[in-house]
Amino acid sequence: MNTFALSQGQPGQPNVAGFFDPRTFSVQYVVIDPATRACAVIDPVLDFDEKSGATATHHADELLDYIAREGLHVEWILDTHPHADHFSAARYLHDKTGAPTAIGREVTRVQALWKQIYNWPDLRDDGSQWEHLFEDGDTFRVGELPVRVMHSPGHTLASITYVIGDAAFVHDTIFQPDFGTARADFPGGSAHQLWHSIQAILALPEKTRLFTGHDYMPDGREPRWESTVHEQRRHNKHQLGELSEAAYVELRERRDRELPMPKLILHALQVNILGGRLPEPEDNGKRYLKIPLNALEGAAWE
Repeated sequence: MNTFALSQGQPGQPNVAGFFDPRTFSVQYVVIDPATRACAVIDPVLDFDEKSGATATHHADELLDYIAREGLHVEWILDTHPHADHFSAARYLHDKTGAPTAIGREVTRVQALWKQIYNWPDLRDDGSQWEHLFEDGDTFRVGELPVRVMHSPGHTLASITYVIGDAAFVHDTIFQPDFGTARADFPGGSAHQLWHSIQAILALPEKTRLFTGHDYMPDGREPRWESTVHEQRRHNKHQLGELSEAAYVELRERRDRELPMPKLILHALQVNILGGRLPEPEDNGKRYLKIPLNALEGAAWE
């Protein structure tokens, strides 16, 4: 199975190293400025085995090995949103590299929502678990590469897209053309908002490289995670360049009613709304996750 690919940018554009995790179908990225060897890590995965409760850093260490081998310097560790299907390794990589962590400012709304679901009154829901919170339209740099932040809600309240040169990191908004688009039925999700976020992404230049956060390998093909605006407009199975908002919302909501929740959603959110921090050890030195029962009513069973 292909679990690594390097997308070479044109002169003045980023190189993008993608690392696929078959356990969670997730893609982690190292985005590189070739001129300065600066890089940003986007959506790193902390390994978790729900059957044994074991955690590990295999995938995050793979990123660190690549960064060291290529002589790169990490300037940012970026999350696109609080993930429901894997733990974030952002805090682990911050501790290893010293690079600041960041996410969209609307994460505070996600924290407030899940604070109620977990009955977690002491949770700080101000986003202070990250070093920086981005607003829609904010700009910054990775080396000499310009970066623009787009708020892309719909999948979650806090989802953002990072546009780095000619590359856009859309995570759980648009998937590969043969799979379609992201679900919008998580707490705080909205198919209407998702449609508008997709339209904003499709308004980027047609040659913009789009990098998704998951690939589910329909029909058993090899994993892929890069496309372009042009390809998505013309070939996405959800007819993104043709459907009206109403037609897309009907399609998306009908499909979401058939989907079971991700198997790690209740595990992962209590880690990821803390920026990738595991629960503090209790008096016996062990860490514990809290799983609320019947918290996501109406979800389909597998």
